[in-house]
Amino acid sequence: MFTGLIETTGTIRSLEEWHGVMRLTVAGPASLVQRLHPGDSVAVSGICLTAVDINPDSSLFAADLAAETMARTSLSRLHSGSIVNLELPTGAGTPLGGHIVQGHVDGVGTVQSLHPLVAKAQSSATDWWLRLTIPEECSRYVVEKGSIAIEGISLTVAGIAGTAVAIAIVPHTYTVTNLHTLVPGSPVNIEVDVMAKYAERLAASPVAKDKPFELTTEYLIANGY
Repeated sequence: MFTGLIETTGTIRSLEEWHGVMRLTVAGPASLVQRLHPGDSVAVSGICLTAVDINPDSSLFAADLAAETMARTSLSRLHSGSIVNLELPTGAGTPLGGHIVQGHVDGVGTVQSLHPLVAKAQSSATDWWLRLTIPEECSRYVVEKGSIAIEGISLTVAGIAGTAVAIAIVPHTYTVTNLHTLVPGSPVNIEVDVMAKYAERLAASPVAKDKPFELTTEYLIANGY
């Protein structure tokens, strides 16, 4: 799994058909690419992909994309030169700095606006206010002050009204992720908090009707959280 704490960014080198599938090639920092091995997982703007055809000398790695991935995410709308967020999986025993991010994108949202809270301030010195719309089917899993992954970034919801979501972005996050490249209309990958989906399913189960489900610390520990 991932935590939504972006390690670095990379640049899409190409997205093209290769032996019947779509192959994505990404140029990333040598410090990350040199740690990859064929078959390793890597999150590319919040999408868990399997690294193949790794070239440490040129700092390139590739990943093959299933039709579901192309349909469910923003990758089909990106192009050569697009900036993407990169994160390697979290090792066992590592502190969970963000929240549980699986890299399983639930849908694509759209940026409505992204502006500094202090007018005319430098991007490195002010917070930013992000407003976006998310797919309607995702909205029931999003709550104020809850967690959401946008482009693989673990963020906190500042407000939600229907499918409109507002998020405060700190200067560090704005600078070191691909958020600074977004403009109104940009597509963004959305992953809601998986714990909300599990809670919904458990609450709807036949057992829950006889005995209401209660989300407790003991339950979370027993189920690996």
